[in-house]
Amino acid sequence: MKAVLRYGIGGLLVAVPLLLAVAGPLFVPDALTRGAAFGDTGPLGTDFIGRDVWHQVLLGGRTVVLVAMLATVLSYLVGVPIALLAAMTRRRWVDEVLMRPLDVLLAVPSLLVLILLASIAPRGVLTLVLIVALVNVPDVARIARAAALEIASRPALEAMRLQGETWWRTAVGYVGRSMLRTLVADLGIRLTAALYLVASASFLGVGVPPDASDWAVMVDRNQTGLFLAPEAVMAPALLIIALSVGVNLVFDRALRDRGRAWL
Repeated sequence: MKAVLRYGIGGLLVAVPLLLAVAGPLFVPDALTRGAAFGDTGPLGTDFIGRDVWHQVLLGGRTVVLVAMLATVLSYLVGVPIALLAAMTRRRWVDEVLMRPLDVLLAVPSLLVLILLASIAPRGVLTLVLIVALVNVPDVARIARAAALEIASRPALEAMRLQGETWWRTAVGYVGRSMLRTLVADLGIRLTAALYLVASASFLGVGVPPDASDWAVMVDRNQTGLFLAPEAVMAPALLIIALSVGVNLVFDRALRDRGRAWL
């Protein structure tokens, strides 16, 4: 009960968009009808081409939510090993070879990278996942490397090396496990950043069709009728905002609870 109260607001903000994204399509009828654009048919009216807004809300979350989650996981699967290799190596040129290309990519605005890559890559969900993951890898690698460098300078690691411990035991078993708290703290921010990029890509029509059932596309395409049918814009926008805020609240609470346990 205490856990429910501690995570109540953040958990609720996360749970509602997640449930709609995952289970929403199951409650949409197979045969969808269309009416007049920005009409009052249905609980939330109709959108710019006469589709039921409530049905579009139920259908539109999977792309935004699942793509953001998959891209975030992929960025850590790529960025953390690069960071460990760069931080644990005793050859400076290896660190330079691994990190300098990421610094160049980090210097370019993320939206510009997303638009440029999406313009030459085939359109699809997989492409969007790969692009968003690529944009996030430099940030993940830099944060993970900074945490790993501090841990790698500890006397305990030097003692492990003197005892002949393998690279896997020192890098993954000790350094990797010791930097988990930093990575968890970054995870909430990184997931929010991925949501922002995916929503921005969908809003700009990158990676998804302009009439797709997608929350960000709904915000973009229905803004012309904002004063006629505000629900068509406000409903998906509030779901994206709720998920972003809720993720950070949940991770912040989890870190504080975990920090007390470590202390």
